[in-house]
Amino acid sequence: MHRVAAWVVAALLGAVMLAFVFTLGYVTNDGGGSAAGRASDEPRPSEDQSTAEVDFQTLDQILEILQEDYVDRDKLDNQALYEAAITGLLGTLADTGTFYVDPGSYQLSIGPSGTFEGIGATVQQVGSDIVILAPIKGSPAEAAGIKSGDAVVAVDGESTEGWTVDRAVLRIRGPKGTEVTLTIRHLDGTTEDFTIVRDEIRIESVSTAPPGGTLRDNAGNEVSDLAYMRIAEFMQTTPEEVEKVVRAAEQSGKRGLIIDLRANPGGLLQETVDTADIFLDQGTILIEVDREGVERQFRARRGGAALSIPIVILQDEFSASGSEVLAAALHDNDRATIIGEKSFGKGSVNIARELSDGGALFVTIAAWHTPEGVLIDGVGVQPDIELDTPSPFEPQYRPEQDALIHRAIQHLHTLQASEEPASSAGP
Repeated sequence: MHRVAAWVVAALLGAVMLAFVFTLGYVTNDGGGSAAGRASDEPRPSEDQSTAEVDFQTLDQILEILQEDYVDRDKLDNQALYEAAITGLLGTLADTGTFYVDPGSYQLSIGPSGTFEGIGATVQQVGSDIVILAPIKGSPAEAAGIKSGDAVVAVDGESTEGWTVDRAVLRIRGPKGTEVTLTIRHLDGTTEDFTIVRDEIRIESVSTAPPGGTLRDNAGNEVSDLAYMRIAEFMQTTPEEVEKVVRAAEQSGKRGLIIDLRANPGGLLQETVDTADIFLDQGTILIEVDREGVERQFRARRGGAALSIPIVILQDEFSASGSEVLAAALHDNDRATIIGEKSFGKGSVNIARELSDGGALFVTIAAWHTPEGVLIDGVGVQPDIELDTPSPFEPQYRPEQDALIHRAIQHLHTLQASEEPASSAGP
C-alpha cells in the first residue's frame, strides 16, 4: 500500500452534504450542524499573558522593508507572502485540522444551498504528492479517464507543490457546470491535462455487494450465511440504509456481518452516532472533550435494531473520522472485532471562522475519545487482527485475493463453531 510521509486523508471532491464538512474532520457546532457561517467577530476567550505580549506588527514591518529594499522587488508577491506567513504560523501547531483557506478557494467551495459539487474522486497525500485514491463510480472524474494512483501536479495551471489535501480539495471543488483543468502524472511518469466539467456528485452511502460482486472465501467458495455491507461515507440517509440491511440480514438467517469501512473518510457526526446506535443497547458511543477538559458523552439508546449478530469491521490506514468513531464504539462495547490496519487518526471537531479577507480559518475546538477514553486524533484505532493488504481502491487490488474479507469470513465462522452445542455421544 501507499505509505504516508506526512499526513493522509481521503478527501471527497464534491461530496453532497448538508453542512460544510471536510473528510479530514467534522465541521460541526454543539448541535451537530454546520458552523461554517459563524461570524468572525463572535466573542472569544480572553487572551493569556503570553499571547497578549506578542507584537505581530513586526510582520508588517518586514513586508515594508522587503518592498523598499529587496533587490528583486518586482518579483515580490504580497498575496503569496501573506499566505506564507499564515501557513508558517499555523504550521507550528501539531494539528492538521486547524488551517487557513484563501478567499478564492473558500468561496469556490460553497455551493448555492450549502451542498458540494465537483469532479467526484477521493484523494490522499503521499509524501508531497496529491494522489487520486479512486474516482467515484459514474462521476465526471471517472468519465474523463482519471485513474487510481494518478497524481495531481497542477490545478488550472497552478502547481500543487507544497499543497495540503484540504487546499487541493477546495480548489478542485466548484459549482456544477464549471470547468477545472487538472494536470495529471500517471503511474508510468507521463503527464496529461484533463479538463473536467464539474457536476453534482451522488454517493452511494451503503452498498451490499462486496468487491467482485459475490462474497467468497479464500478457496473461492460462495459464502451464503454471512452478510456484507460497505459504508462509503456517513450521510443523512446512512442510519436508515444500514438498519434496512441488518434487518434483512437477520430475517434471511445470516449468522454474521462484515462492515467494510476501508477508505471511509467520515461524514456527518450525528449520523455516525445513530449508525453505531443500531448495534448497541447501552453504553458510550463517543466522548468529546473541549479545550477546558469538559466532556460530552454520546450514549446509546435502548433497543438497537441489531443487538446480537456477530460483527467484523474492516478498516485501513485511510479509514478516518466517522469510520473510527463507529469502529471504536462497536469494539469497546464488545460488539465487533476489527481486522485490517491502524486507522488514520482524525478525531476532532472543527469550525470555520470567516475572515475579513474573504477566506476562513478552520479551528479545532474539541477532540474525540473512544468509549474507553483513548484519544483518536493522531493515534487512530488499533485493529484486533492486523493485516496489511491492498485496499479495493488501489490499482494492484484483486477481489479474489482480498485477505481482509477472507480473514473476516474465517473469524465469523470460527465464532459460529464455538457457539455450536456439542453433539451427544448417544446411549
